[in-house]
Amino acid sequence: MKLLLPLALSALLLGPLPVSAQPAHDAHHAGHAPAADEAASTAAYRAAMETMHADMAAMEYSGDADIDFARGMIPHHQAAIDMARVQLAEGDDPQMRKLAEEIIEAQEREIAELETWLKANDTD
Repeated sequence: MKLLLPLALSALLLGPLPVSAQPAHDAHHAGHAPAADEAASTAAYRAAMETMHADMAAMEYSGDADIDFARGMIPHHQAAIDMARVQLAEGDDPQMRKLAEEIIEAQEREIAELETWLKANDTD
């Protein structure tokens, strides 16, 4: 049985906090309000993507390619985790569920690596 929208969206809250405390509004996605008959998974995937876009748009660029890469990849990887959690909450296919679990593990590890590297190298 498919989970209700609030339960699916609560899965998004299990990950680390967004990169920015107050994400900027992404005008490109304005007006994408969920339709009354939109599947819970669609609404949750949409929320994950909109959060990622807002966090990436709000990112402060340093002018250093290495630092900016690490800063930008964190919200990108977090969106992959959030989408994989939606898949686990709503999906049925065993192969996709296994892949989602692998994505969560890999992306969490990479976020930790990026954060560690930024602590050592980002002096801003």
